[in-house]
Amino acid sequence: MTSSRRQFLSRAAGTGAAVVVAGSVEALFAAQPAAGTSGPPAGYGPLIPDPDGILDLPRGFRYTILSREGTVRPDGLQVPSRFDGMGAFPGRKRGARLVRNHECSPTSRIKVVAPPERTYDPAGAGGTSTVVVDGHGAAESEFVSLGGTAINCSGGITPWHTWLTCEETEDKAGKNGYTKDHGFIFEVDPYDDRRNENPTPLKAMGRFQHEAVAVDPHTGIVYETEDAFVAPLGSLYRFLPERPRGGWGSLRAGGELQALRVPDLPDLSVVQEAGAVFGGVEWVTVPDPLATTESVRAQDYPKQITGGYKLEGAWWGERDRCVYFVSSFARTELGPAKNHDGQVWKLDPRRRTLRLEVIFTRPTPGPDNPEFDAPDNICMSPYGGLMMCEDGIGDAYMLGTTRDGEVFHFARNRVNNGTPEEPEYGELAGVGFSADGKTMFFNIYDPGTTFAVTGPWNRRHD
Repeated sequence: MTSSRRQFLSRAAGTGAAVVVAGSVEALFAAQPAAGTSGPPAGYGPLIPDPDGILDLPRGFRYTILSREGTVRPDGLQVPSRFDGMGAFPGRKRGARLVRNHECSPTSRIKVVAPPERTYDPAGAGGTSTVVVDGHGAAESEFVSLGGTAINCSGGITPWHTWLTCEETEDKAGKNGYTKDHGFIFEVDPYDDRRNENPTPLKAMGRFQHEAVAVDPHTGIVYETEDAFVAPLGSLYRFLPERPRGGWGSLRAGGELQALRVPDLPDLSVVQEAGAVFGGVEWVTVPDPLATTESVRAQDYPKQITGGYKLEGAWWGERDRCVYFVSSFARTELGPAKNHDGQVWKLDPRRRTLRLEVIFTRPTPGPDNPEFDAPDNICMSPYGGLMMCEDGIGDAYMLGTTRDGEVFHFARNRVNNGTPEEPEYGELAGVGFSADGKTMFFNIYDPGTTFAVTGPWNRRHD
C-alpha cells in the first residue's frame, strides 16, 4: 500500500467512511494517452471559500458561469431546468461545444421547449441544450437541440463526435400525458443542428431506465447502464450494432441488445472486496428490447442475468480497452443483498472478466452520515485520475483521485445541498474536459448552472 493511499484510508476511518481501492490502480486512474501524463501525485490543496457563495475551488483555480437556468435566450425562451449529464466537444479556435441534458419531467419548473421539427413528443418536458463556448472561454450562444423527450439523465460521447442522450424512464404513451413511448436513447449532433430534426429514438438499443453509455471505438459496441431503483435490479447491457463502423445515424440501422451475465453473481452488491475478479462473463440476448409487456430487466431469460442497484456513470478506458461503470449505492431495504456507498467496476471485453476496482463503505447512515453521497457522473481527467460528481444530501463535492488512489475534494457546491425529499437537487453532474485539457466543464443540477473551470492543472499540491 502506498503512503498516500494509507494516509487517505486513515483519514477516512476518522470520519466513519472507508474507501477500498484495488491493489492495481494504475489502469483505473491512468491518464488519457493523448495527455502524456501519469496522473497527479496528490490533490490540489484545500478549497478556498468563494466570497460569492457559489463554488469553492483550490488556490489558483477560477470558474466562469456559462449558463444559468431561467436566463432568457435571444429567442425569448428561458433556459430549462435540471442540468444533468453533458458532453464536451471541440469547437472553433480552441473553443468548445457542450451538449447538456435536462432531466425534466412534466412537473419541472422550466420545461424544454424546442421547435416542432426538433420535438419528439409535444408532451415531453426533457431534452438537450447546445452551448457554444468561444476560444476565450465565454458562452457565445445557446439553443435547444432536442425537445419532447423525458427525464434526460446522462449519456455518452460517440467516437464520431455526437452525443447519445438517455431517457431515464419506462413511461409509455398515455402515462403522465405522454403521446409516445419513452425510455429510449437519442443521438444529437453538436455541430449540425439540421441533423437534429425529426428526432428518432434508437429503439433497438432498448427501452428502459437508461443512465449512461460508453462506446468501444474499435468494435462499435455500445455499453449501456440501467439506473433502476425499484425491483428487480437493473443491469449492464451491450448493443451490437449492424453498422459497427459508426457515423451519424449508424445506430438507427439496428442491432442486437444483450444483458450481462456473470456466472454465480446475480447481484453486484454482494461483492465487498476491491480487487475481486470474476471470469467467464457472458451476454444473454434481450428477448424484447422494446419492453412491450415486461421491463427489460424483468424478462424471461434462459440464464439469470447479473443485476446492480442504480447503475449510473460509464466511460470507455482507451488505454486498457475496458469499460468502467458505477453502482452509485446500495441499501438492503431497497432490494440489494448488501449495503455499499458506491462501486466502480471494470469490464474487460477481451478477457471476459469483471473486476471490482473501488468500493465505498461505511457504517449504517445516520443524520451526520447522509445516505446518498454516492458517485454519479464520472470521467477521466487528462492529467490522470478520475473525476466523480457527488449526488447526495449534505455537502456536494467534485471528487478527484490521484494516481495512487487517494481521493480529494476538488470543488464544493455552495449554492445548495439538496433536501431529504429531493436529494438530487444539490448534485454536481456532467463533468468533462475541453479538447486541450485546460478547461473542466460541469453542472449544478438545481438551480441549473454550467461552469467552466480553469487553473494550474499540472501543479503539485504543496
